Amino acid sequence: MGFARIDLDKWSRKEYYLHFMNEVVCTYSIHVDVDITNLGKYKLYPTMLWLLTDTVNSHAEFRTHLSAEGLGIFDAMLPSYTVFNKERKTFSTLWTPFSPNYSEFLKAYLADTAQYENATVFEPKPGKPENCFDVSMIPWVTFSAFNLNIYDSGKYLLPIFTMGKAFERDAKRLLPLAIQVHHAVCDGYHVAAFLQTLQEKIDAFV
Repeated sequence: MGFARIDLDKWSRKEYYLHFMNEVVCTYSIHVDVDITNLGKYKLYPTMLWLLTDTVNSHAEFRTHLSAEGLGIFDAMLPSYTVFNKERKTFSTLWTPFSPNYSEFLKAYLADTAQYENATVFEPKPGKPENCFDVSMIPWVTFSAFNLNIYDSGKYLLPIFTMGKAFERDAKRLLPLAIQVHHAVCDGYHVAAFLQTLQEKIDAFV
C-alpha cells in the first residue's frame, strides 16, 4: 500500500481544501441510475465491487485520505463491503484484496463471503487495511435519493457508495447508485468524470 503525501502549500486545491475542511465543512451525495444492461450474465454485487474499485483507482480524488501521517493519496484502493446474515437480519463488513484481473478478484470475493456470510459480528475478517473505501447495497429497495449522515469531525475524505435494487426501464437494466464524497477533495466535476469512467468500464466489461 503506497501513500503519497500532499504538500499542501504546493497543492493546486489548497484553497478549496481549507475552505471545505475548516470554514464550511461539507459532504454531499449524488444519486444516479447506472446502465448495467451489459452486466446481465454476471453476478451483480462482486462485478460492481470490482468495477467501482477499478474506477476509484483511476481517479486520485477518490483516493485522497487524511491519515495519521497527514494528507495524501493512496496508490490503490480496495473495497470494504457488506454481507447480509439472512437468519439474524443483520450485516457484517468484509474486505477483499483487489486484483486488476476480475476472475482473480471474484475467486477471492467468493472465498471471503463463503467464510463470513453467516458472521454475527460487525467486522469478522481481521487485518482490514487503511486503503479501503465503503460500499453497501440495499437490494430490496429501488431508491431515487440516498444520504448518509456522518457525525464525525468532518475529516473523512474517502467516498462511500450505496447501491439499490436494479430495475428495467426503456429496455435497459438500471442500478440506483448513490455516491457520497467530501467537497474538500471532490467537486461535482470529479463525480461526473468518475461516473463517465464507470459507465465506460461497464459497457466494455466482458
